[in-house]
Amino acid sequence: MAGRDSGRSRVYAAQRLVHAVFDNAERAGSREAVFFGTRLTVPPEAKFASVESLQRYVDQVLALPSVRQRWPPRADAAVAVRKRKGDRAAHYERIGEGGVIAVPDGSAAAAQSPTGWAMRELVVLHELAHHFDSGDGGAHGPEFQETYAELAGMVMGAEAAHLLRVAFLREGGP
Repeated sequence: MAGRDSGRSRVYAAQRLVHAVFDNAERAGSREAVFFGTRLTVPPEAKFASVESLQRYVDQVLALPSVRQRWPPRADAAVAVRKRKGDRAAHYERIGEGGVIAVPDGSAAAAQSPTGWAMRELVVLHELAHHFDSGDGGAHGPEFQETYAELAGMVMGAEAAHLLRVAFLREGGP
């Protein structure tokens, strides 16, 4: 990537906020939340037990008619999922027309390192958004943020897209 990724810290801060909303809804056993003045129903978020289950999910997202229509030919390009060494980050790497999502899967040193954070739907959609984003606005710039929110809306529902867009705005995004 050429240049500085100035949107990265804002995107991660916004994403932490949205993760907290989903986590709080799950812990409370109630899907209702008030988020910056808007009352909404938080959709359930998929959690994955293995890299293989995450791969099946990625394949299903790529096969969605709405995704295929919105991002041709990127939706036709394969995205592989693999384990990543370390536990602090997930990442997407473009390889030709396709790509690879690498995630810590939580199996290594699980007792000492909570890597389950990466085996959740919002993290996977973040990485898939890199696959669909043109990258013209920077790796985590305004175009990426809109791609991520739009993808989350298609897959998880309008509430997820709303949560992301509001969180991005709160953090100084588009």
